[in-house]
Amino acid sequence: MTFVQIVECRTEQPDELNRLMDTWIEQTQGRRTATHAMMGADRADARHIVEIVEFPSYEAAMRNSGLPETDRIFREMVALCQEPPTFTNLDLVRDDQPNKDAARRLLLDPPTGDMSPIDELLAPDYRDHDPSMDGDTVGPAAVKEMIEGYRRAFDFTFDIRSQLAEGDMVATRWMWRGTHIGEYMGMPASNRTIESAGMTMWRFEDGKVKEGWWSWDAVAMMRQMGMMPG
Repeated sequence: MTFVQIVECRTEQPDELNRLMDTWIEQTQGRRTATHAMMGADRADARHIVEIVEFPSYEAAMRNSGLPETDRIFREMVALCQEPPTFTNLDLVRDDQPNKDAARRLLLDPPTGDMSPIDELLAPDYRDHDPSMDGDTVGPAAVKEMIEGYRRAFDFTFDIRSQLAEGDMVATRWMWRGTHIGEYMGMPASNRTIESAGMTMWRFEDGKVKEGWWSWDAVAMMRQMGMMPG
Protein backbone atom coordinates (compact mmCIF):
# COMPACT_ATOMS: atom_id res chain seq x y z
CA MET A 1 0.00 0.00 0.00
CA THR A 2 1.33 3.44 -0.96
CA PHE A 3 2.58 5.38 2.06
CA VAL A 4 2.74 9.18 2.27
CA GLN A 5 4.61 11.19 4.88
CA ILE A 6 3.82 14.87 5.49
CA VAL A 7 6.50 16.86 7.30
CA GLU A 8 5.70 20.38 8.54
CA CYS A 9 7.98 22.95 10.09
CA ARG A 10 8.48 26.70 10.53
CA THR A 11 11.72 28.32 9.41
CA GLU A 12 13.21 31.66 8.48
CA GLN A 13 15.54 29.88 6.03
CA PRO A 14 13.40 28.15 3.37
CA ASP A 15 16.20 28.38 0.81
CA GLU A 16 18.46 26.37 3.09
CA LEU A 17 15.77 23.71 3.47
CA ASN A 18 15.56 23.51 -0.31
CA ARG A 19 19.34 23.10 -0.45
CA LEU A 20 19.09 20.22 2.02
CA MET A 21 16.59 18.48 -0.25
CA ASP A 22 19.03 18.80 -3.17
CA THR A 23 21.79 17.33 -1.01
CA TRP A 24 19.64 14.42 0.12
CA ILE A 25 18.61 13.59 -3.47
CA GLU A 26 22.22 13.66 -4.60
CA GLN A 27 23.63 11.61 -1.72
CA THR A 28 20.95 8.89 -1.73
CA GLN A 29 21.00 8.25 -5.48
CA GLY A 30 20.42 4.55 -6.17
CA ARG A 31 19.46 3.73 -2.57
CA ARG A 32 16.52 5.91 -1.56
CA THR A 33 13.05 4.40 -1.72
CA ALA A 34 11.02 7.62 -2.04
CA THR A 35 9.22 7.83 -5.39
CA HIS A 36 7.94 11.43 -5.20
CA ALA A 37 8.84 14.39 -3.03
CA MET A 38 7.37 17.90 -2.97
CA MET A 39 8.00 20.95 -0.81
CA GLY A 40 5.61 23.88 -0.51
CA ALA A 41 5.41 27.18 1.33
CA ASP A 42 2.15 28.32 2.95
CA ARG A 43 0.81 31.27 0.92
CA ALA A 44 -0.51 32.84 4.12
CA ASP A 45 2.77 32.36 6.03
CA ALA A 46 5.93 31.71 4.00
CA ARG A 47 7.71 30.46 7.12
CA HIS A 48 5.34 27.47 7.26
CA ILE A 49 6.93 24.78 5.08
CA VAL A 50 5.24 21.51 4.14
CA GLU A 51 7.09 18.57 2.60
CA ILE A 52 5.19 15.63 1.10
CA VAL A 53 7.09 12.42 0.38
CA GLU A 54 5.59 9.32 -1.27
CA PHE A 55 6.82 5.73 -0.88
CA PRO A 56 5.64 2.41 -2.36
CA SER A 57 4.92 1.16 1.18
CA TYR A 58 5.47 1.87 4.88
CA GLU A 59 8.28 -0.69 4.91
CA ALA A 60 10.02 1.14 2.05
CA ALA A 61 9.70 4.39 4.01
CA MET A 62 11.34 2.79 7.03
CA ARG A 63 14.26 1.60 4.88
CA ASN A 64 14.62 5.14 3.58
CA SER A 65 14.62 6.52 7.13
CA GLY A 66 17.40 4.10 8.01
CA LEU A 67 19.80 5.59 5.48
CA PRO A 68 22.61 7.50 7.24
CA GLU A 69 22.18 10.39 4.81
CA THR A 70 18.50 10.70 5.72
CA ASP A 71 19.35 10.88 9.42
CA ARG A 72 22.05 13.49 8.87
CA ILE A 73 19.86 15.68 6.63
CA PHE A 74 17.03 15.47 9.16
CA ARG A 75 19.28 16.70 11.97
CA GLU A 76 20.34 19.64 9.79
CA MET A 77 16.68 20.31 9.02
CA VAL A 78 15.80 20.43 12.72
CA ALA A 79 18.58 22.99 13.26
CA LEU A 80 16.99 25.26 10.64
CA CYS A 81 13.49 25.09 12.13
CA GLN A 82 12.08 27.36 14.83
CA GLU A 83 10.38 24.39 16.46
CA PRO A 84 10.60 20.60 16.01
CA PRO A 85 9.06 19.36 12.72
CA THR A 86 5.78 17.46 12.91
CA PHE A 87 5.08 14.26 10.99
CA THR A 88 1.82 12.88 9.63
CA ASN A 89 2.01 9.30 8.33
CA LEU A 90 -0.67 8.26 5.86
CA ASP A 91 -1.64 4.98 4.21
CA LEU A 92 -3.09 6.01 0.84
CA VAL A 93 -6.69 4.79 0.62
CA ARG A 94 -7.77 6.71 -2.50
CA ASP A 95 -5.85 8.15 -5.43
CA ASP A 96 -8.12 9.64 -8.10
CA GLN A 97 -6.42 10.50 -11.38
CA PRO A 98 -9.21 11.70 -13.70
CA ASN A 99 -6.93 12.32 -16.69
CA LYS A 100 -5.62 8.75 -16.65
CA ASP A 101 -9.18 7.43 -16.37
CA ALA A 102 -10.22 9.63 -19.31
CA ALA A 103 -7.33 8.29 -21.41
CA ARG A 104 -8.43 4.73 -20.68
CA ARG A 105 -12.01 5.51 -21.74
CA LEU A 106 -10.82 7.09 -24.99
CA LEU A 107 -8.99 3.89 -25.90
CA LEU A 108 -11.33 1.21 -24.56
CA ASP A 109 -14.86 2.43 -25.33
CA PRO A 110 -14.91 3.64 -28.99
CA PRO A 111 -13.87 0.23 -30.45
CA THR A 112 -17.15 -1.13 -29.01
CA GLY A 113 -19.14 1.57 -30.80
CA ASP A 114 -19.55 3.74 -27.69
CA MET A 115 -18.49 7.20 -28.89
CA SER A 116 -19.60 9.03 -25.73
CA PRO A 117 -15.98 9.55 -24.51
CA ILE A 118 -15.22 11.36 -27.78
CA ASP A 119 -18.12 13.76 -27.25
CA GLU A 120 -17.46 14.22 -23.54
CA LEU A 121 -13.66 14.40 -23.41
CA LEU A 122 -12.32 15.90 -26.62
CA ALA A 123 -12.13 19.68 -26.95
CA PRO A 124 -13.99 21.16 -29.95
CA ASP A 125 -10.64 22.10 -31.52
CA TYR A 126 -8.90 18.83 -30.61
CA ARG A 127 -5.96 18.01 -32.89
CA ASP A 128 -4.75 14.43 -33.42
CA HIS A 129 -1.20 13.78 -34.68
CA ASP A 130 -0.64 10.32 -36.20
CA PRO A 131 2.30 9.76 -38.59
CA SER A 132 0.34 7.01 -40.34
CA MET A 133 -2.25 9.58 -41.50
CA ASP A 134 -1.85 12.09 -44.33
CA GLY A 135 -2.40 14.98 -41.92
CA ASP A 136 -3.81 15.90 -38.53
CA THR A 137 -7.34 14.84 -37.62
CA VAL A 138 -9.12 17.87 -36.17
CA GLY A 139 -12.26 17.90 -34.02
CA PRO A 140 -14.43 15.19 -32.39
CA ALA A 141 -16.53 14.56 -35.52
CA ALA A 142 -13.45 13.80 -37.62
CA VAL A 143 -12.07 11.52 -34.90
CA LYS A 144 -15.33 9.55 -34.77
CA GLU A 145 -15.33 9.22 -38.57
CA MET A 146 -11.77 7.88 -38.44
CA ILE A 147 -12.66 5.35 -35.72
CA GLU A 148 -15.71 4.15 -37.66
CA GLY A 149 -13.44 3.57 -40.64
CA TYR A 150 -11.25 1.31 -38.53
CA ARG A 151 -14.32 -0.45 -37.14
CA ARG A 152 -15.51 -1.26 -40.66
CA ALA A 153 -12.13 -2.82 -41.41
CA PHE A 154 -11.34 -4.49 -38.07
CA ASP A 155 -13.02 -6.01 -35.06
CA PHE A 156 -10.48 -4.63 -32.61
CA THR A 157 -9.66 -3.83 -28.99
CA PHE A 158 -6.94 -2.05 -27.04
CA ASP A 159 -5.13 -3.77 -24.16
CA ILE A 160 -3.65 -1.11 -21.89
CA ARG A 161 -0.24 -2.13 -20.59
CA SER A 162 0.80 0.93 -18.53
CA GLN A 163 0.14 4.61 -17.98
CA LEU A 164 2.15 7.59 -16.79
CA ALA A 165 0.74 11.00 -15.91
CA GLU A 166 2.52 14.26 -15.21
CA GLY A 167 0.93 17.68 -15.12
CA ASP A 168 -1.52 17.96 -18.01
CA MET A 169 -0.03 15.03 -19.96
CA VAL A 170 -0.95 11.33 -19.92
CA ALA A 171 1.04 8.67 -21.76
CA THR A 172 -0.56 5.26 -22.31
CA ARG A 173 1.28 2.20 -23.63
CA TRP A 174 -1.03 -0.28 -25.35
CA MET A 175 -1.37 -3.37 -27.52
CA TRP A 176 -3.88 -3.25 -30.38
CA ARG A 177 -5.49 -6.51 -31.56
CA GLY A 178 -7.93 -6.82 -34.39
CA THR A 179 -9.47 -9.24 -36.88
CA HIS A 180 -9.39 -7.98 -40.46
CA ILE A 181 -13.11 -8.11 -41.37
CA GLY A 182 -13.39 -5.44 -44.09
CA GLU A 183 -11.51 -3.54 -46.76
CA TYR A 184 -8.46 -1.63 -45.51
CA MET A 185 -6.24 0.48 -47.76
CA GLY A 186 -7.55 -1.39 -50.80
CA MET A 187 -7.01 -4.85 -49.27
CA PRO A 188 -10.17 -7.01 -48.87
CA ALA A 189 -11.02 -8.76 -45.62
CA SER A 190 -8.64 -11.61 -44.81
CA ASN A 191 -9.96 -12.60 -41.34
CA ARG A 192 -6.38 -12.53 -40.13
CA THR A 193 -5.67 -11.55 -36.53
CA ILE A 194 -3.41 -8.52 -36.38
CA GLU A 195 -1.42 -7.12 -33.44
CA SER A 196 0.45 -3.84 -33.09
CA ALA A 197 2.09 -2.17 -30.09
CA GLY A 198 2.05 1.56 -29.56
CA MET A 199 1.77 4.54 -27.26
CA THR A 200 -0.52 7.56 -27.13
CA MET A 201 0.16 10.82 -25.33
CA TRP A 202 -2.71 13.20 -24.65
CA ARG A 203 -2.56 16.79 -23.41
CA PHE A 204 -5.44 17.94 -21.23
CA GLU A 205 -6.71 21.47 -20.73
CA ASP A 206 -9.63 22.35 -18.41
CA GLY A 207 -10.72 18.72 -18.25
CA LYS A 208 -10.74 18.21 -22.03
CA VAL A 209 -8.17 16.62 -24.33
CA LYS A 210 -6.71 19.31 -26.58
CA GLU A 211 -4.04 17.36 -28.44
CA GLY A 212 -2.92 13.79 -29.03
CA TRP A 213 0.22 12.12 -30.38
CA TRP A 214 0.30 8.49 -31.59
CA SER A 215 3.33 6.27 -32.06
CA TRP A 216 2.68 2.69 -33.19
CA ASP A 217 4.15 -0.12 -35.25
CA ALA A 218 2.33 0.31 -38.56
CA VAL A 219 4.99 -1.78 -40.33
CA ALA A 220 4.22 -4.84 -38.18
CA MET A 221 0.53 -4.39 -38.91
CA MET A 222 1.06 -4.25 -42.69
CA ARG A 223 3.39 -7.27 -42.62
CA GLN A 224 0.82 -9.34 -40.75
CA MET A 225 -1.81 -8.35 -43.29
CA GLY A 226 0.47 -9.37 -46.17
CA MET A 227 0.74 -5.82 -47.50
CA MET A 228 4.54 -5.91 -47.35
CA PRO A 229 7.18 -8.66 -47.01
CA GLY A 230 8.00 -10.02 -43.56
